[in-house]
Amino acid sequence: MTKNLNFFNTLTNKKEKFVPINNNKVGMYVCGPTVYDFPHIGNARPLVVFDVLFRLLNSLYGKGKVAYVRNITDIDDKIIESSKKNKKNIKELTDTITKSFHEDCVYLNCLNPTFEPKATEHINEMISMISNLLKNNYAYQNEKHVYFSVSSFKNYGKLSNKNSEQLVAGSRVEISKYKKDPLDFVLWKPSNNEDPGWDSPWGRGRPGWHLECSVMSEKFLGKQFDIHGGGLDLVFPHHENEIAQSCCANKTENFANYWLHNGFVTFDKEKMSKSIGNIVTINKLRKSVNGQVVRLALLSAHYKQPLDWNEKLINESQSILDKWYSQFEKINPEELNDEILKPLQEDLNTPEYIAKLHSLYEDSSKGKKSAKVKFLSACKQIGLLEEDKKTWENFKKIKANVDENFINKKIKDRNDARNKGNYELADLIRKELEESGVIIEDKQEKTKWKYK
Repeated sequence: MTKNLNFFNTLTNKKEKFVPINNNKVGMYVCGPTVYDFPHIGNARPLVVFDVLFRLLNSLYGKGKVAYVRNITDIDDKIIESSKKNKKNIKELTDTITKSFHEDCVYLNCLNPTFEPKATEHINEMISMISNLLKNNYAYQNEKHVYFSVSSFKNYGKLSNKNSEQLVAGSRVEISKYKKDPLDFVLWKPSNNEDPGWDSPWGRGRPGWHLECSVMSEKFLGKQFDIHGGGLDLVFPHHENEIAQSCCANKTENFANYWLHNGFVTFDKEKMSKSIGNIVTINKLRKSVNGQVVRLALLSAHYKQPLDWNEKLINESQSILDKWYSQFEKINPEELNDEILKPLQEDLNTPEYIAKLHSLYEDSSKGKKSAKVKFLSACKQIGLLEEDKKTWENFKKIKANVDENFINKKIKDRNDARNKGNYELADLIRKELEESGVIIEDKQEKTKWKYK
């Protein structure tokens, strides 16, 4: 197969041919989770998208020649706030969420990254980078805070394609009396006695969020590398800030050569929000939806486009996999030709690739062994049909028999409680069902339910 790979590069705002710095050492960095709360379906999208890219790069350049780095942010103000709110110490909280995240990755059939560094394991390197930036007048200190001076970096705003005025207006810029300029961002902040902190030349404190990715990508991929990925929400300020501090600290023109960003996920055409209560966490989906269904659903739209998470999408993905599993058998995957891989090589066009899978399925259904091997190999290329048929059928039976019986019994218990005037118990049962991924609705004296 040829290495004719093209990406839409956020940095240049156009599609470009991918040319790695070194064919024998392709580097990709993707921003991982901040482990303060359980990951949701929006977090699952970059997991699956960049897993497909990792698989494709492995196929094109060879396993062992691709380094995929995905970090764990285990120190952050959100983590501190969550630990206080939930009355858990920070290590207990971060360990719990990290464990659940890894279970989510297995559930979604994502390959392990080559490296998965934690922020707290790289504090010394962060202090070193801050010292370097201060020494070369790219940063300044103010009352135990250290800030990066955005005006010192002439290309600031290039990734988000906006000037300083546009970035300040309507952006997620942190307000602080210690800044010289509204766009300046924190590299180090002081910690009180109760919060986590490390000794530094500027006093006991902790690093800013943006700094960790610059430090860890440099450690594992070098001062310049090939691909940086993440969600669209990270373009500004996170990725913009990474570029600024890395280029200045390392005296390089570029940081990552290609920037890929996946679009947002909505829930029934509404933005997911804790205030609305429509956030779908992956750990709750595990109880009611097979991970392959979730994976196919997330790949059904082009990664750059918005994706709406809804019951119709889940049911359609389930039906497709039901059909495809009729062809399942254990095989040794064959190398796929350029014609099959072309949609993936054109900016990861998964909808077009899935259309090819439908065509390959039709060929496979005609009974030719070679057509079946090709179809199953193409499914495995994007992490599908890697679960054996028996496991797939068992999950369906569990969902159809156990879950529905459980749900119907709970609805009966709730209705009995309401009839007896025990509304507190009725509310508890409703909440229990919601936590299991089930929404109930009372219409015309009848209770209907659906999976989230």
